[in-house]
Amino acid sequence: MVQRFSTALRTTLREKIEALDHADIVIGIPTFHSGFSVVHVIQSVARGLEKYFRGSNALILVSDGGSTDDSREFAEQVEVNSFHIEKLVTIYRGIPGKGSGLRAIFEAANFLKAEAVAVFDSDLISITPEWVKNLVDPISRGYDLVCPYYRRYKLDGTITNTIAYNLIRALYGQRVRQPIGGDFGVSRQLAKHYLDQDVWESDVARFGIDIYMTVSAIVGGFSVCQARLGAKIHGQKDPTADLGPMFQQVVGTIFQMMGMHEEHWRRINGSQDVAILGAELNQEAPPFEIDRQSLIDYFRLGYGNFHGIWQQVLEESDYNVFKNLVAGGGIDSFVLPVETWVRTVYRYAAAFEVTPRQRIKMLNTLIPLYHARVASLINELKNKSAEESEQLFNNQAEVFEHMKDYLRGIWKKGV
Repeated sequence: MVQRFSTALRTTLREKIEALDHADIVIGIPTFHSGFSVVHVIQSVARGLEKYFRGSNALILVSDGGSTDDSREFAEQVEVNSFHIEKLVTIYRGIPGKGSGLRAIFEAANFLKAEAVAVFDSDLISITPEWVKNLVDPISRGYDLVCPYYRRYKLDGTITNTIAYNLIRALYGQRVRQPIGGDFGVSRQLAKHYLDQDVWESDVARFGIDIYMTVSAIVGGFSVCQARLGAKIHGQKDPTADLGPMFQQVVGTIFQMMGMHEEHWRRINGSQDVAILGAELNQEAPPFEIDRQSLIDYFRLGYGNFHGIWQQVLEESDYNVFKNLVAGGGIDSFVLPVETWVRTVYRYAAAFEVTPRQRIKMLNTLIPLYHARVASLINELKNKSAEESEQLFNNQAEVFEHMKDYLRGIWKKGV
């Protein structure tokens, strides 16, 4: 049996927080095997607080998931030479994952009665002091959730560009471009709202926390904006490796919240812009290549394993589109029509809702289809500029909006 924790704060950390008594700003950095990169993040945050918030008492809280690569030791060694900035490093309690790390940060902020909280990923290479300013400033202007607005390379953020952005926009009517971006500003009221929710023993406590925060703020009626943060460049990783547990938990959280908030999203039509604040940061995300053949091979292997399930879940015409892609021609001609992709996502969401005991298995069968959509996007984005690529993503999101009645029609009716 998994142990339930009433708090993510260990006793020793709680005692240190009690000694601080109050902070105006809490900056949280959830870490796990962050190596030396966390040093740069802490130093950038400290410079930002020193440069832009010298009149405020601040706490930098490194909330670690039990790293064995000296992440905490590196964090401890960073010297913050400022009379108004404290730094604490701790191992959080609870389910392993970013969500539990943020729970500890929100609890600390709540105890210290901080007016603003900001959280940053621990593997950021491109973070600058201005990131702190741009995420914290909007809180003083009355916003509750400040989502990141990055300048990302067109092939980066594949879960965002194929699923998350489209569903947040179509379901909840808010054009939040990076709903799972990782770096957020949060008001005192919203942090308390998050803590009051009974989700900390679920996948929200793992990788589902970012999308959960975005949806909960929108549905809860909190004020949401976006902050310019320049390019998001993080530690090296395969940009197509948003698979396995992360895919399950992010997409699973989106689908699960559709069931929780059906009454809300059913009445939403269209979408509206969300304010983008902060000075433009002159950073450009570097380009990279993705192995299309590996994506297509994975999709075709998935057909061999899951075609029977796909045939049950998908419209016959869409199933035939995927079947033809399996048998299709060369890598450069691999294109998945956007309407097929929209119906696929909507039908999987509907199937997820009516099969509560098979949800992980259901999500696993969606992963090869997601590979197919990413491979298609690589071909569709070829030779497109950043602006042209963003227009393609905008057009795709509009199709999700225009086909929302299709989702309403199949919801809770089985597929």
